[in-house]
Amino acid sequence: MKVAFLGLGVMGFPMAGHLANNGHDVVIYNRTAKKAEKWCETYKGNHAPTPKDAAKGADIVFACVGNDNDLEHVTIGKDDKEQGEFGAFYGMNKGALFVDHTTVSATVTRKLAEIAAGKGLNYIDAPVSGGQAGAEGGILTVMCGGDENHFATAKPIIDSYARICNHMGAVGCGQLTKMVNQICIAGLLQGLSEGVAFGMNAGLDMDKVLQTIRGGAAQSWQMENRLSTMVGGEFNFGFAVDWMIKDLGICLAEARQNGSDLPITALIEQFYTQVQRRGGARFDTSSLITLLNR
Repeated sequence: MKVAFLGLGVMGFPMAGHLANNGHDVVIYNRTAKKAEKWCETYKGNHAPTPKDAAKGADIVFACVGNDNDLEHVTIGKDDKEQGEFGAFYGMNKGALFVDHTTVSATVTRKLAEIAAGKGLNYIDAPVSGGQAGAEGGILTVMCGGDENHFATAKPIIDSYARICNHMGAVGCGQLTKMVNQICIAGLLQGLSEGVAFGMNAGLDMDKVLQTIRGGAAQSWQMENRLSTMVGGEFNFGFAVDWMIKDLGICLAEARQNGSDLPITALIEQFYTQVQRRGGARFDTSSLITLLNR
């Protein structure tokens, strides 16, 4: 297929690369042109000066940007008078499909899906989990909301970089599922941080602790991949504290709308804010343990 990919961050860069490696005709857009040029040196494809230009003639337009405002900018944004229409929706052909991999609010997702429908475009919200390593390895988990037929069109292409890609329901359900994911991760990381800090303070050999409890009820992806690095004070991984604060803010805002109580999530969001204020904005999310170190 002819596809466009908007946003070449730590996730988007390798995701777009997998599309190119799987034989798709890829046009990319990135806010920083140098990053787009680097991508074109690494993979087979072309880059465009605006999302609108990238989207022209594409069967599917993918996006993986920063937040609600960034997503609106690359879809329906307009620049100065000389450039005028800037967003991808202005360049897409009727019947083309927009797939959003950004973690954003369900509110902006539904708004943009409605605008897309008014222009004769189709829309899937498809946030991802798995971090930079998952994107590079092509083993992301993708949670999709939208029409089942549109999902069926997108899935074989998304499979280029996904291990799991499931349809969760109507537009917005992908984002809601990602919120469940982030709520669960936050709780797991706080529990793991407290357990690791307790074990270290007790003088235990944490490598032996991991080998002993990893096969029991406490086992988790976070334990397998982050316990040892937490002990070693290593927090240089893909998913940053800044992003988790953004994601948990989305979760808490949605919870206020649907009447959910998230006391632990609200507390952990405050903990991440403390890590951020202490200079850990770009630390991995497992850096919660830094608040517990003696």
